[in-house]
Amino acid sequence: MLPVRAAIGPAASKRYKLDFSKVAGSELRRASDGWHAIVPLGGAKHRLWLKELPSSGSLVAVDLPLDHNCDIRPQAARRFWLALEHRAIGPPPLALSIQARHRLILALRAVDAWLEGNSYRKIAQGLFGESRIPDRAWKTHDLRSRTIRLVQMGLRLMRGGYRALLRRNGKDDAS
Repeated sequence: MLPVRAAIGPAASKRYKLDFSKVAGSELRRASDGWHAIVPLGGAKHRLWLKELPSSGSLVAVDLPLDHNCDIRPQAARRFWLALEHRAIGPPPLALSIQARHRLILALRAVDAWLEGNSYRKIAQGLFGESRIPDRAWKTHDLRSRTIRLVQMGLRLMRGGYRALLRRNGKDDAS
């Protein structure tokens, strides 16, 4: 959520003709702490908080308070500005890589199977295919270790670790 306000700036500053109540597809709600807006621009939904509604076409400023979201707000502010400029905004700051998403899917499937009482061997067969699981040397096979790690990751996610996905520091915190 970006704190946004009307700004006082030099006359040469570019003024965006942005009326939060008239942007197509936007939602604007009054709350006890101010206004909350969801503004679809540039292919993304920008979540904004405004103490007061700025007049249409006024210079808009984004406040970046030094709080627990300070690391993510500059990226969100940049994406909002790029959308206002009608430029490509790039991927969301918290977007997971394909590999990280795949690992999360495997972890959730693994923990589901483990909670149903399946052995690590059965889980590995379900995740990676029966042909990849050796008849012998299972205790030292890399897929056994990987399966155990996936079950442990799934358990961490289940016990509240999924919240780390909402506030990442550039790597997969859930693993």
